[in-house]
Amino acid sequence: MARARTQFVCTECGADYPRWQGQCTACGQWNTVSEFREARAASARPGSGRAAGYAGERAEVRTLAEVDVSDLPRISTGLAELDRVLGGGIVPGSVVLLGGHPGAGKSTLLLMTLAKLAQQYPVLYVTGEESLQQVALRARRLGLPVDALKVMSETDIDQILATAQAEKPRILVVDSIQVVFNAAIQSAPGSVSQVREAAAALTRFAKLSGTALLIVGHVTKDGSLAGPKVLEHIIDASLMLEGTADSRYRTLRAQKNRFGAVNELGVFAMLDSGLKEVRNPSAIFLNRDEQPAPGSVVTVIWEGTRPLLVEMQALVDQAFGSAPRRLAVGQDPQRLAMLLAVMHRHGGLHCGDQDVYLNVVGGVKVTETSADLAALLAVASSFRARTVPRDWVVFGEVGLSGEVRPVQNGQERVLEAAKHGFTHAVIPKGNRPRHVPEGVRVTLVERLEEALELI
Repeated sequence: MARARTQFVCTECGADYPRWQGQCTACGQWNTVSEFREARAASARPGSGRAAGYAGERAEVRTLAEVDVSDLPRISTGLAELDRVLGGGIVPGSVVLLGGHPGAGKSTLLLMTLAKLAQQYPVLYVTGEESLQQVALRARRLGLPVDALKVMSETDIDQILATAQAEKPRILVVDSIQVVFNAAIQSAPGSVSQVREAAAALTRFAKLSGTALLIVGHVTKDGSLAGPKVLEHIIDASLMLEGTADSRYRTLRAQKNRFGAVNELGVFAMLDSGLKEVRNPSAIFLNRDEQPAPGSVVTVIWEGTRPLLVEMQALVDQAFGSAPRRLAVGQDPQRLAMLLAVMHRHGGLHCGDQDVYLNVVGGVKVTETSADLAALLAVASSFRARTVPRDWVVFGEVGLSGEVRPVQNGQERVLEAAKHGFTHAVIPKGNRPRHVPEGVRVTLVERLEEALELI
């Protein structure tokens, strides 16, 4: 007989404990350890074939040379920005987890995608949080074709799998994994055991049948995906739809992708008619004031396979406390502190008694080092009250010895800046362009002191 085992698991990180405790020692969160019962399967008899691991049909063993490495056929979603983040489209048999804050547009994005795909492929949309009437009203409000889209309102995992096996959809969407439950597990929907078992059953069905599975997931208060960490390991791609409530723009970024790059960025605009693709996101992030102000510098970052122009703003003010503040929004605060030390040692600008605030306009998160030079020039511009001309673009990595290092795709960054009307580029000497666009002046710098002298 199977016996029930009691465990205490943290709902934030998935760490388990033998007894309840107020704080999770793994992630440091309070009141996140909850109790659940997990059914333990009866062990096989000693000496039996199943216990020994050789009963039944053996799996085929081949060499790597015999494995077909041809490109997997992908299904285009009809949205170029979504295809870009996915790596070219949806791979049959893959499992994609889409997360985001409430109201970010997860259900709207999936409904728009399925409505287009239903015209060519059999799809099934399973909703557990909304009724069928609510889904139909949203589809009609968005003006989507609804004649071929099959929908279902169900939260029982056994019923979902039975219907999927009967319908045989090419694409299956479950919205959301936190409301799906397994009747054999004695815990509430959304608990660690329910989310783990439901996701494992759906993933097993997708791999065996070749159905592309899209799962909607909730996020915690700190913005990370809710549920056990094992959920992030069994899926093939994890996408995060980000956007604040006061902004109509949404950014889609891949945090994990087995079939593409993880640094691709898709930009959408939330309108009354749904999410609309933004083909030129640089024009959004460069919405600047007409009058130039100190502390504003434009740089070019590389997101996946395309350049992106963003504005970096810095504010340096006299500190009135014992410890000056170092606040960075959109960039690593630890790297900002390191860059300020480099500027003090090799640039001669001392900000030890100043509060330094750095912001990347538009909510973009800069994860590469090509924005180092632009960040320091923005800080120096605000500290000295010197404005950087509006037609300047700056990029380059700054080393600890004050050298300006080259970055990847320097030629493409200069061409993207010229396309948006910038006429002066301050770039590392190692990124000397092979072809300078017409009307663009390029200034090559080797040291941080040379770049600071320009302003």
